[in-house]
Amino acid sequence: MDLPADLDTLSPDELRTLAARLMSQVGENERELHYRQTRIEQLAHEIAVLKRMQFGRRSEQTNSEQMSLLNEAIDADLAALEIELEQLRPTPRTDDERQKPKRASLPPGFPRTDIHHEPADTRCSCGCERERIGEDISEKLDYTPGVFMVERHVRGKWVCRTCETLVQAPVPPHVIDKGIPTTGLLAQVLVLVAKYGDHLPLYRQERIFGRAGLAIPQSTLGEWVGVCGMRLQPLVDALRAELHRQEVLHADETPVQMLSPGKGKTHRAYLWAYSTTQFAELKAVVYDFADSRAGEHARAFLGGWCGKLVCDDYGGYKEGFRQGITEIGCAAHARRKFYELHANHKSQIAGQALEYFAALYDVEREAAGLDPEQRRALRQERARPIADALHDWMTGQRKLVSEGSAIAKALDYSLKRWEALMRYLADGRVPIDNNWLENQIRPWATGRANWLFAGSLRAGQRCAAVMSLIRSAQLNGHDPYCYLKDVLTRLPTQRADNLAQLLPHLWSPTTA
Repeated sequence: MDLPADLDTLSPDELRTLAARLMSQVGENERELHYRQTRIEQLAHEIAVLKRMQFGRRSEQTNSEQMSLLNEAIDADLAALEIELEQLRPTPRTDDERQKPKRASLPPGFPRTDIHHEPADTRCSCGCERERIGEDISEKLDYTPGVFMVERHVRGKWVCRTCETLVQAPVPPHVIDKGIPTTGLLAQVLVLVAKYGDHLPLYRQERIFGRAGLAIPQSTLGEWVGVCGMRLQPLVDALRAELHRQEVLHADETPVQMLSPGKGKTHRAYLWAYSTTQFAELKAVVYDFADSRAGEHARAFLGGWCGKLVCDDYGGYKEGFRQGITEIGCAAHARRKFYELHANHKSQIAGQALEYFAALYDVEREAAGLDPEQRRALRQERARPIADALHDWMTGQRKLVSEGSAIAKALDYSLKRWEALMRYLADGRVPIDNNWLENQIRPWATGRANWLFAGSLRAGQRCAAVMSLIRSAQLNGHDPYCYLKDVLTRLPTQRADNLAQLLPHLWSPTTA
């Protein structure tokens, strides 16, 4: 806050106004300081708990694979917490305070590529030409499948003998400060493609690297994962803000097992998924990992958003509907009730219902390539009469079937939600079902088969964040490796107000 040069020139009213502003600023500073101190204490406690889990005695119920995944989560969580603490501290710690172990040299047998960084102008301000008197070399590890390579970053030292000044090109910014991995290594194998794209746990990657000539410890890989997850989080937050600007969204959730440290057991957590529709110009999906299926998680994610939400009949969304969100029912869920009866019991009534649903979906296939207004008009002309006939048929059949029977339950599901199920007919931007989002959740089914469970809540949230970027990149036609390598390269120098340029739907690769 800028103060006047001469307070004596101020009138009493101006002095009182200035005093009030100063008191307000002091109050804000005290609240910020209290928040930072409280948050630092919380993070320090969380770090202490994780370190006890890492170095203390472990439950005998935990098998070797569970231990590997737990170690992976702990290493990544610790690295992420350290980054968050660094951001909260008023002054960053020095290298001596960090007490990091000395890094071993990279194997001399790896092929090396020199990248030179020299000053743009070697002429001194005094007019003399500077001399090159030496250089600093830092090495970063790069990787293509099966082959390690080393980038040697050579920074020449240039001195002016006349005025005895030395200049040197600055250290190129990197997503992991003073780390050895290139962004290609992080994007292709470690953090993104192998771990979250191909779903390989870090202990398996350690073995793969060993066969390539350098067994990078699982703990080091875990640190890289944690740091990159923290660095990418602002981009995921910006993608979430983009979703909030849409008028129609999908929502769904699926169970994911999460390890309960110290117990050697897992409990059911949930992945919540939100996406734009297949008809929207914006192609994006954001995953949100939570420790339960409580509806509060959906309300926290959606915040004050009040658009049209395509979802199933799960009660966790109901409070949002009472607060202004418009419910759009999923015809696929309604159809599925009848399909199961027909497939398992050859129900003739269910078979008749399936014929009506097939006719509705025939219209949707024809409407897929139309613009929203054309799609709405086609639905009104072709689908509306089918829907009305289906409702009349269901109402009549419900009077004939036994109370409590399976077919009665299938009919009740559709009849009770009929208004929500048919809202898609009046809006060409709205899809008929939630299948689009269910397809975006399928990669998690592949992941569960490999890593079995999330190692911690933070690990699940980190995975959800990175997978949001990977899947959104794929929806926009990008190779996830190319996208994330470029993002990790540009992120350290990207202005906060230009962060949106790195979002998958706006991103364009850096031209050399």
